[in-house]
Amino acid sequence: MAFPATLRAALEELLGGPLIRASEVYGGDINRAAQVETADGRCFVKWNDSAPPNMFSTEAEGLRRLAAADALRVPGVIAQGKADGGPDFLVLEWIETGSKYGSNDGVMESFGAGLAALHQRRAEQHGLDHDNFIGRLPQPNQQAADWAGFYRDQRIGCQTKLARQRGRLNARREDLLTRLLERLPDLLAGVDAPPALLHGDLWGGNYLVDDQGRAVLIDPAVYYGHREMDLAMTELFGGFAARFYDAYHAAYPIDPGYRERRELYQLYYILVHLNLFGESYGGRVDSIAARYVRR
Repeated sequence: MAFPATLRAALEELLGGPLIRASEVYGGDINRAAQVETADGRCFVKWNDSAPPNMFSTEAEGLRRLAAADALRVPGVIAQGKADGGPDFLVLEWIETGSKYGSNDGVMESFGAGLAALHQRRAEQHGLDHDNFIGRLPQPNQQAADWAGFYRDQRIGCQTKLARQRGRLNARREDLLTRLLERLPDLLAGVDAPPALLHGDLWGGNYLVDDQGRAVLIDPAVYYGHREMDLAMTELFGGFAARFYDAYHAAYPIDPGYRERRELYQLYYILVHLNLFGESYGGRVDSIAARYVRR
């Protein structure tokens, strides 16, 4: 692989010795990534030549917050920075994955119980003391005591504004989302939503299973919010077995009203995909918005 010389130099200085080997691995749709080997062992490095400012620093902070909750395994943060004349980067603990475990019942049960424990870590307000990112898109986290207002302004409103700037709102979609934003306080009125620590982007590609059969959270978009946001995301693209949900509900029973709110919360993530990947997600945005506007 063509490992950037500027990145190599930065890592050798930070890690205190030469890199023995760098082997490219899958790093998602946004960044390049490699397994890097030094005399002290292996680590995971991802980098980006055009990363938005603070993208990796806020990811590192999110990982630290998840790790501090001591509910699920999270890769340790080793270093984060910018190579002189080169890319921004993040260095993490290497996670040895265990294919023999896959998504078996034991893994899924401990994962579900662990997520329930994570969601019982609370804050006084929704949001976070800094903004961060979901994928490569900005995720504002201005703190608020009111969940409905936070979800309207910091989630659906933000992504709607971004879609407008990117030319992804036709007249009908603009009208539907405008009306939905007006209705959100009523749609979420009376919802019991204590601010819970969230992964924030919990789809099937954002967890690993290590060689001990433990789920490992990666690529977070951390904030405090309604725990149903994480659950809604797990159901959007699949990848979570029934035992995961059974264990979660046994540890931390969910409000029956979740089923009615699920698509409303999935709308945020679909708007993110509309803004990242284009009109293939537009029809789903329209159908969900129409459902809640016309109730």
